[in-house]
Amino acid sequence: MKKIFLTLLAFFGMLFVGQRTAHTVQEDNYLRVGMEAAYAPFNWTQNDDSNGAAKIEGSGQFANGYDVQVAQKVAKSLGKELLIVKTEWDGLVPALTSGKIDMIIAGMSPTEERKKEIAFSDSYYTSEPVLVVRSDSKYANAKSIEDFKGAKITAQQGVWHVNLLSQMTGIEPQTPMGDFSQMRQALEASVIDAYISERPEGTTAENANSSFKMVTLEKGFEVAESDAAIAVGMRKDDARIAQVNQALSEISENDRITLMDDMITKQPVEEPSEETAEPNFFQQVTSILKNNWKEFLIGTGTTLLISITGTCFGLLIGLLIGIFRTAPTSSNKGIAILQKLFGWFLNVYIEIFRGTPMIVQSMVIYYGTAQAFGVDIPRLWAAIVIVSINTGAYMSEIVRGGIFAVDKGQFEAATALGFTHGQTMRKIVLPQVVRNILPATGNEFVINIKDTSVLNVISVVELYFSGKTVATQTYQYFQTFTIIAVIYFILTFTITRILRYIEKRMDTDTYTTGANQMQVKEVSHV
Repeated sequence: MKKIFLTLLAFFGMLFVGQRTAHTVQEDNYLRVGMEAAYAPFNWTQNDDSNGAAKIEGSGQFANGYDVQVAQKVAKSLGKELLIVKTEWDGLVPALTSGKIDMIIAGMSPTEERKKEIAFSDSYYTSEPVLVVRSDSKYANAKSIEDFKGAKITAQQGVWHVNLLSQMTGIEPQTPMGDFSQMRQALEASVIDAYISERPEGTTAENANSSFKMVTLEKGFEVAESDAAIAVGMRKDDARIAQVNQALSEISENDRITLMDDMITKQPVEEPSEETAEPNFFQQVTSILKNNWKEFLIGTGTTLLISITGTCFGLLIGLLIGIFRTAPTSSNKGIAILQKLFGWFLNVYIEIFRGTPMIVQSMVIYYGTAQAFGVDIPRLWAAIVIVSINTGAYMSEIVRGGIFAVDKGQFEAATALGFTHGQTMRKIVLPQVVRNILPATGNEFVINIKDTSVLNVISVVELYFSGKTVATQTYQYFQTFTIIAVIYFILTFTITRILRYIEKRMDTDTYTTGANQMQVKEVSHV
């Protein structure tokens, strides 16, 4: 076990050094630009570098679109190579202010609220708001805002589109959603009647899915100039803003229109097969899996790596805390005080990480540590740390319960034989505890496999993140998420069966507690 543990430490140490070295090189040679890479035609994800696409950090994929082409021009003017950091919309500003990325070029408007946090360049595009509806709905021929009375309409959370809902009197405004992929899925399922978008995205949705139709209103919205404009987001202390503005000024209005039209035609859209004009559900699922199996495989591997490593280190943390919390108070007054203080610290740690969601912990640990302390943790390492300490908080209580379940007579017998607390734990108690808590540990493992999906908020390319990327490329959300669900089920079902087999192997006829052994001896004497 010691050799295995040391080997794991050495492996992760080399991984950490390698990531730190790569990150240093990245800081020197690359312009790191944050975007969703899921908002065509402004930005999307593709599998090759065709049509001037840029590499996405931490994956074998590439990003392209209007934003990417603008970012290429900005990077060239700064003498840097463009590197895209694929980031959820809600994480873009925290990623910028914490130094994880250098700029935001993601169709972001320079609203007054955002200007309080970050600086913006001059505009590089002006948006026109539209609505996207189902082509077979009664709102498909709407001409004005009044035609949408009674409609269930939503917009993207954290975007100026949300403010436009208040201009649509008589509608049923819905809770804003996280991104456009969620809104498209809700519209296709008829959960909503429409969502507010912009002309390029509406055109994309209409071309990619015949169920959608973009509605341009004759009597439209009143939009502030700061909302309609799209600009490059930068840190307030970034002195390169003049260079960025110079690069943007070299793109004429005619060039911008031409570039957007070009990107609309080049965005990836999955064409129906020649053999079947209208493939059924299972044929669609098979096609998605056949064309994107590498992305699913990479995501599954990352999910397993994080969940296995996090569970193992979490179990180790739980065992160490359990041993400490059951240790007798030292006779030395100074050491006893330190024990008590450290015990309080452990209680705070356990309560905080059991009482807060992992998604919040991810944001705080990954972005917060960089912003507050300047500690730049590589994304994969941050994911492992988050899962490990979260699991450790739960496992510490499970281990404590397992230790208290061991008969007190065994502790007394060990003390009488001159065993120290450490020896008692290592040789007598922990072997029984590990066996007793194995079902609960397996349950934590299964939970971790599923909970890695929340790590997409810090852009870890795990299974859910990979699947979501595929869904935004194919516009086949239900089919894609069906594949994801099946993969998660296979993982959890397989792990559960393996752990049950291990339990049976450990639960042999010769396994008895010390108290039971003493009872057997007494019966044999009689």
